[in-house]
Amino acid sequence: MFTVATQAQLEASIWYFGGNAGLDFRSGAPVALTDGALNTGEGCASISDGFGNLLLYTDGITVWNRNHSPMPNGTGLLRDDGSTQAAMIVPQPNTPNIYYIFTVDSQAGPDGMHYSVVDMNLAGGMGDVTHIKNVR
Repeated sequence: MFTVATQAQLEASIWYFGGNAGLDFRSGAPVALTDGALNTGEGCASISDGFGNLLLYTDGITVWNRNHSPMPNGTGLLRDDGSTQAAMIVPQPNTPNIYYIFTVDSQAGPDGMHYSVVDMNLAGGMGDVTHIKNVR
């Protein structure tokens, strides 16, 4: 018999949504957070690192860093208020610190889907939306 050390994937440990609200699941039970900058009825996303530390969150228009400040170049993303899931954050495979934010228009809207790239190595490790922004 042998033992293998494992580590949980905690990228979805912290959620921000609604009126400055959030939930932290790192303890196993949800803990209320009230320090978020986001204020939206729907369509938001957040992501943490593998240890559960918040990296960024967005309402599909603004991207906030872990200190709840808008990232440089992190405003003006294209999404529609009528889209239920207006934003999604996806890590770039095999490339640490690079994240794609996908935003969508409302159903059958003329703007369709766009993506923007966040590099967490920029802005002193706080992240920055790169020049790759709102690409159709």
